[in-house]
Amino acid sequence: MENQRGASEDLGGDWARFFTAWMRHPGKMGAIAPSSPRYCATMVEHATTAIEGPILELGPGLGVVTRALLEAGVAPERITSIEYDPDFARTLKQRFPKVTVIQGDGFDLDRTLGERAGMRFSAILFAIPILSLPQDRRQALFADYVGRLHPGGNLTQLSYLPTAPVKPVPGLFSVSSTRTVWANIPPARVWIYTPAGAEPKAETAPSAAGKARP
Repeated sequence: MENQRGASEDLGGDWARFFTAWMRHPGKMGAIAPSSPRYCATMVEHATTAIEGPILELGPGLGVVTRALLEAGVAPERITSIEYDPDFARTLKQRFPKVTVIQGDGFDLDRTLGERAGMRFSAILFAIPILSLPQDRRQALFADYVGRLHPGGNLTQLSYLPTAPVKPVPGLFSVSSTRTVWANIPPARVWIYTPAGAEPKAETAPSAAGKARP
């Protein structure tokens, strides 16, 4: 299968490449190491991939979540992956030739998506570092993202923090979280951002104050 090709062979080399890229551009890397298979499966489990339509990955790195999406049965043609690092983007294109991979800035979707800027997505999976931005800028970005979702869609975010990296905005989106996934380096949770008027997916806890479940 395409998504399994070379998976075990890639793992060790990916750790080294990830850490090297983090050392080179720490502010543009969402993690110091690839996420674990268990964490990736959790992220995909809570994404609204069952809704028809394209799926947007922001900050796919070397494709561990991309692979989890494919293993969950998502057709590669549905996935658009935006990766800032040119070397990572080239690797993604080689590993997942049927996935649409765009090298560009996930914080400037209109420019990066180009003629696809008007697309609506069934789910957005987010793994770009955002903590260096002020909270109001983070909220503005996520308001833009959730505005690009199909009805019933959500945005899922990788984070190591015990509180929501992006606070809820009443009338625009709410925030909930999974439990901590300990089988990851470092342990992390998935934060789920749901447009106003929609219900969070099952097994998540509403987080009006941005606090997570243990």
